[in-house]
Amino acid sequence: MEFPPNQGLDQDEVDEQVDDLLADNDVVLFMKGTELMPQCGYSRKALGLISQHREEFETVDVLDSLDEYRAALNRHSGWETIPQTFVDGEFVGGSDVLEELEERGELDETLETA
Repeated sequence: MEFPPNQGLDQDEVDEQVDDLLADNDVVLFMKGTELMPQCGYSRKALGLISQHREEFETVDVLDSLDEYRAALNRHSGWETIPQTFVDGEFVGGSDVLEELEERGELDETLETA
């Protein structure tokens, strides 16, 4: 069986896409997989937590260009792990941070946008 090389975007394309997504959307979740098919438990958890408080938010499947997304997101957040949540262009955290905010009753307020 033969697997084709990474068919994803190059670094410049991913950098531009991340910059545009953060500028154009109130809440963005960069995750492994899609809303309908999350591909890791952490992404599923982050998606579920955000969905409890917001109907509209952007999700981005990073799997086709994982290394490029890690590099692009690291410029904005200082983190390399996925998932990553941004509100109004500001990094909030991964699923663990979202879970902590939920436990403290602060997630709803955190996900509110101007």
